[in-house]
Amino acid sequence: MSRFLVFQSLWSMVGLGSAGTEFPLEKKLKMILDAGFDGAGIQFIDRAYVADVTAFLRENGKLWQAQAYPATIGSLEPVLEMVRDFGADHINVQADVRPLRLADAVPLVDGWLRLADEAGVRLHFETHRNRLTGDLPLTLQLLEEFPTFKLTGDLSHYVVGREINQPVTEENEHLMRRILDRCEGFHGRIASAEQIQIQLNFPAHEAWTDQFLAWWEYGFAKWRARAPHDGVLTFLCEFGPPPYAMTDAQGCEMSDRWAEALKMKNMAQRLWARLESPMRTTAEFDKPPAWRPRG
Repeated sequence: MSRFLVFQSLWSMVGLGSAGTEFPLEKKLKMILDAGFDGAGIQFIDRAYVADVTAFLRENGKLWQAQAYPATIGSLEPVLEMVRDFGADHINVQADVRPLRLADAVPLVDGWLRLADEAGVRLHFETHRNRLTGDLPLTLQLLEEFPTFKLTGDLSHYVVGREINQPVTEENEHLMRRILDRCEGFHGRIASAEQIQIQLNFPAHEAWTDQFLAWWEYGFAKWRARAPHDGVLTFLCEFGPPPYAMTDAQGCEMSDRWAEALKMKNMAQRLWARLESPMRTTAEFDKPPAWRPRG
């Protein structure tokens, strides 16, 4: 039976602390464990750091995904070596390149996919500003070029990057669903047309929260329809530290990122539980959600 795993990003815990002192890594990992997350997102950059974090997670029966930022084909190889030594559910790639043409992107993607296939490692390309996938039309062309080009959907980047307003137009909904149809994982953050990260608990942001929940539910449903019986879908809670998190005049964050991560975890798990209801069918996700404003 397919599984749904909710992870917490360790990058999202940068700066968390009390009395002006940041929590040590061990405490942050204990927080993830005690909160019931299934694992964590880890930057696979420093080998000693990766060894310490994965050892803790493994000892406590948790999993992890590897975050990687290759700028060349060869720069993925050290990450694959660490995955070979320490394991990972998959590698999430933020490809640190910005090609203007499909012809320039194809050799890079082909090389990364080839390396991952040879290593027997699952590779997802995250939708992210200032990265390979920052341009939505180019990303859609890559999806057509490579049937094995799998995405991690961080939809916040397209919402703010393309200034997608509400109500979402039919054109933008169509484009977003083409992305969602190829997502093999998700990163959780709520954005608006003007801000990459808005506060989950602010009533003024409820419409955007509902919009993202609708997109995620559609993406989850489509994944379930095509996934193998033993497939695993991951959702990484990723409310980032400043400057992702908005701050007041004194530089204090305007919301509690940790509390928001816990709330998002529960929201994502409820969406998955709704889809497991025998009354739900995949066909209903082929039409616009009735509860959301339409253009």
